Amino acid sequence: MKVREIFILTSIATVALISTIAFFWSPILWLFLLVAPLVVMGVIDILQKKHTIRRNFPLIGRFRYMLESIRPEIMQYFVETDTEGRPLNRILRTLVYRRAKGRNDTEPFGTQLNIYHAGYEWLEHSMYAKNNPKDIGEFPRLIIGGKDCKQPYSSSLLNISAMSFGSLSKNAVLALNKGAKMGNFAHNTGEGGISDYHLKYGGDLIWQIGTGYFGCRKDDGSFNEATFRENALRPQVKMIEIKLSQGAKPGHGGILPAIKNTEEIARIRHIKPGVAVHSPPSHSAFSDPIQFMYFIKNLRDLSDGKPIGFKLCLGRKQEFMDFCEAMIFTGITPDFITVDGGEGGTGAAPVEFSNSMGMPLREGLIFVHDTLVGFGLRKDIKVIVAGKIISGFHMARAIALGADGCNSARAMMLSIGCIQALQCNNNTCPVGVATQNPSLVKGLVVEDKASRAHKYHEATIHSFLELVAAAGLNSPDELERGHISKRVGLYNVKTYEEIYPYMQEGALLDIDKIPESYKRFFHLTRIMK
Repeated sequence: MKVREIFILTSIATVALISTIAFFWSPILWLFLLVAPLVVMGVIDILQKKHTIRRNFPLIGRFRYMLESIRPEIMQYFVETDTEGRPLNRILRTLVYRRAKGRNDTEPFGTQLNIYHAGYEWLEHSMYAKNNPKDIGEFPRLIIGGKDCKQPYSSSLLNISAMSFGSLSKNAVLALNKGAKMGNFAHNTGEGGISDYHLKYGGDLIWQIGTGYFGCRKDDGSFNEATFRENALRPQVKMIEIKLSQGAKPGHGGILPAIKNTEEIARIRHIKPGVAVHSPPSHSAFSDPIQFMYFIKNLRDLSDGKPIGFKLCLGRKQEFMDFCEAMIFTGITPDFITVDGGEGGTGAAPVEFSNSMGMPLREGLIFVHDTLVGFGLRKDIKVIVAGKIISGFHMARAIALGADGCNSARAMMLSIGCIQALQCNNNTCPVGVATQNPSLVKGLVVEDKASRAHKYHEATIHSFLELVAAAGLNSPDELERGHISKRVGLYNVKTYEEIYPYMQEGALLDIDKIPESYKRFFHLTRIMK
């Protein structure tokens, strides 16, 4: 007998039994308060046509959907080990929480990582380690600004990566910006534009310009020079970043769900409220590398010489080489390039794009660095990286591979209370970080969380500098690929320099020195024509 038939017969028998007993003992009718709703729910399950499980298994089938709805929480709190969680495991999340709260961030009893598993990495220390950098004083800074820049920016080695107001709540933006002000590091606005919350506490801003040109767009969605200049000249805006693509969804364009597109956000972005906003997949202000270089020059002129750069998740290698060739041809270079990895992402993204589109950070960074070196451009351009930068080791690895500085998004979210609930795209973030729901946003106390962002940043920089000192180096810029080892098999270990040999300076300008791996897509003369 099928469960559905059993339910029908059981319901009829139960109702009949209660009714019969009621002739002799009326108080039993109170039982209908429990039985009647269950019977009604079961009948609804049988009659509805949307869910087969509920239709075939009335009442019982509902438990399947209840358990499925809390599966992420069950996995996170009761099932996953400290090393298995995704996207960030519990070890990394706990590290951020402890540092943000100013608590002891040391671990007892040795590493939980499998150090003999392929992929394990470590920084090679020196017998002649330097003094603890905590005693040195001020943190080292990174000067960003090339030959045409009139207002170079002294940047922290770790800054807040791009996250828009809209994706993040107003309190989250306030907390991050106040934390940036307290710790003297920069806050990237994301492509959603500059809001009042980015400006309230005076933290340094990196203004990101995306394909939707939010904050500098005309009614038809095209780039608006007048409004760009108005915002670019704000004293708080230290650099401008042109977003070509991002790690979560390269080639797709940003997504703002309709439920997050409030009247306030629509006003800031110059769009209609209450509708889903999908930024175009590419820019309308330029359509080839040459035009892109002149667009960079135009933004630099309009901003009175502030640093101009661009962000991309590397896709076709040939296209980045085309950019380099255009730099040589026009004599125009960006002041910085931000390399995002395919593992990046803090907001809404199609699953296929998030999982299967875009080059991972390490390979993208190495190609960008080596290509700039090969064209003789690296000395003029700073390279910043973003994509799961959480710990001091992540910073050391990125800089050893070729970066000058790092940006972090998810770690900064964790520092202000994110619990990795994975509800960023549903407007239901329970801690008020990635939602526009006023009642949830209210739970995030700006003053407390700003201090935590500051403490996390400071502790992570300290940790990074301790690693540099332990490697026997005087400065982060002395880190090289040979300092990082990686297990590529049970009995095989290589340094990153052995895996990815350095590019010779100017090699891509000499036909006799071009590496074999580059010859297949090297077309220098094509773009110059």
